[in-house]
Formats: sequence, structure tokens, C-alpha cells
Amino acid sequence: MVATGLDILLRNASSFHNRNIGLIANQTSVTSELNYSWNIMKEKGLNLRKIFSPEHGLFATEQDQIAVSSQPEMEFDVVSLYGDSAVSLLPEKALLDNIDLILFDIQDVGSRYYTYINTLALFMEAVSGMDIEIMVLDRPNPLGGSIIEGTLLDPAFHSFVGIFPIPVRHGMTAGELANLYRVVKKLDINLSVIAMEGWSRSMLFPETGLPWIPPSPNMPTFATAEVYPGMCLFEGLNVSEGRGTTTPFQLSGAPFIKPYELAGHCTGYGLEGVLFRPVWFKPTVHKFCGEVIGGIWLQVTDHSRFRSFATGVAMTAALQELYPEHLHFFKGVYEFNETLPAFDLLAGNSHIRTMILNGCDIGSIISSWHDDEAEFSEIKKGFHLYD
Repeated sequence: MVATGLDILLRNASSFHNRNIGLIANQTSVTSELNYSWNIMKEKGLNLRKIFSPEHGLFATEQDQIAVSSQPEMEFDVVSLYGDSAVSLLPEKALLDNIDLILFDIQDVGSRYYTYINTLALFMEAVSGMDIEIMVLDRPNPLGGSIIEGTLLDPAFHSFVGIFPIPVRHGMTAGELANLYRVVKKLDINLSVIAMEGWSRSMLFPETGLPWIPPSPNMPTFATAEVYPGMCLFEGLNVSEGRGTTTPFQLSGAPFIKPYELAGHCTGYGLEGVLFRPVWFKPTVHKFCGEVIGGIWLQVTDHSRFRSFATGVAMTAALQELYPEHLHFFKGVYEFNETLPAFDLLAGNSHIRTMILNGCDIGSIISSWHDDEAEFSEIKKGFHLYD
């Protein structure tokens, strides 16, 4: 079984007894025995002064984009880094008084738009130039460390769902991303990473031997994380991404979709490693709450051949081809950037949406980001901590 950075730190807990610690964490910050990090740190005599929680809160009690204004009653001081404004994404300087070490220990899901790594990036910027060490307790990338997908982020589309200059599926761990960000942003920080033991780049999460703990309310399983890099694009469409069901992102749909028609159209693209099953479902929250709508269930049949981002883009193109009078690209979906289409913020540029609207063939659209993938494939090698 893979040993996480947290487990390795706890083996040497005595060397941290003289440190004043802040912990960026949520409910995924557990040992291999499923004990919460903050409880074990206290048992081992560590001086944990504050816990900083990301989007969704310490125990992921809030849905996406809901400001976290209250936290469970704890014996520790818990501070939300996800309030009701962009400013609240950064820790106030006063909150860092009497802290000399920040530990980051949250399970990421391997996609650029997943906000936990973006919280790490912003925290790194906030402490740049200060006498505070940031230490990443590394955890696996559930999608492995080899396959990458999608375009590099255009700086003009920087947002809280796109901070790192990386493709959508990046194939890096949080520790590797932190090292990359320090170099790219030229940050004046004392950064260290406690690397895992037993993890290799070819591993998908089920191979790690670690238990899956849902890192957010709509990430219940590894299967969700696997399709997320592509299906999260539907947050920018008037199409349900399956929120309000037990299988978000695997399910998608809208009242105007004819499931068999859409499934057949998507199958015709010849995408590998995935089947499109026509379905009807009824979301209990979010888009089309309480309505029976038609859509697609994504079934991954080959992990090594499946390309989630390409699949999400292809499904969007199919929707535009079949239902151009019904499909809409939203603006104002993300509370900290209301001017650009949400689809573009997620994709990292406007080119993909433009190609879809112009009726470009799906092969040309997918090949449009191959150069970015090749470029980043070389860049990321310089930051690998694992073989």
C-alpha cells in the first residue's frame, strides 16, 4: 500500500515538536488507519495552532461555490479559506501570526479546475517573502502521473478554476505542482515536500491500496474523478452535469436531449475506451431539479485509452450539432469571474468553444491541443518526484 506524506511525517513527529503549525486540510487528511491528521498530531504532541479549510468546508458539508461561513465545533481553531469574496480566498496576515510551518494535506483529483490545488497556489503567494515554511504532505494523483490532456491555461483565462499554467489533466501530484508553481511564479518561499512511498506514475487510485474518501460532495468515487476532467465542462452549459444524483459527472442531461440520438452521435466519433449509454434521470438539486430529463451515462471500458477531456469536448460538439437552438454557454457561473464564458474558463481558452460553434470536425478540435500536451509533457519531467 502507498504511504502518504502524512503517514511519513507522523513517523518522525518528534522532529516537529518545536514548530507552530497551521494545517490546510479537509476530511481527506487521514492516516492509513483513517484517523484524522489533526487528532493524531495532537496525540503526538504537535502544536497545531490553526486548521485552514478549502472550498466545501472541513467536512465537505457545502455544495460547490457556497461560501463556508461556519465550521463544526472543534477543539481546534478552524478558519475557512472559501468565503463570499475573492479576498477571502487568501489568509489574512493576522491569522498567520505565531505560525512558522504550514502543512498542506488534501486529496486532489488530478484536474486543473479542482480548487484545492488552487487554494495551495494562492496560499503560497500569500506567504511569499514571509518567514513561514510550506510543506506539502503528498498524496496520489488518482488519475496517475503519466497521461495528460487538454490545453495549457491561457493567462487571460486565469480564475479560481484555473491558476496553474498546466493542462486540464496534468498528471502531477500536489507536491510536484507546488514545486512547479514556485518556479513559474518566482515565489520567495521556503517550500518542502514529504514524498510518498510506494507510488508510481502508472498507478490509478484503486492500485494504491488507499481508501477513497470523497474529497467534495460531488466526487463520491474514483469513477467520478476519472470522467471529471471532461464532464466538468458541462458546468458551463445549460446541461446537467449530474449534480443532484448519486453519480455526478458520469450522468449528464437536459430536457431537450434525445438520449438515443445523442448516444448514437457520440458513438459515431469513434472515441476509445468509453461507451455512451442513453438514460433518463431526475436531479434532486441544481439544474433541472425535480425534472425527468434525457441524457447519457458514461461507461469507461479501458482506463488506458479513455480520454476524459476529449470526451467532454466531443459531447459538447455533439450537443451543438444536434440541438443548436437549445444549447447555451453560460457566463457568470463562477462567482469570482462573471465576464467570461464558464466553458472557456474551464477549457483555459476560447478556441475550443469557437471551434465547436464554427462546426469544426471533432478530429480537428481534439488535435488542436496536442502541441500543448507535448510541450507540457517535457516541462513536467523537471518536477517529477516519482518514477
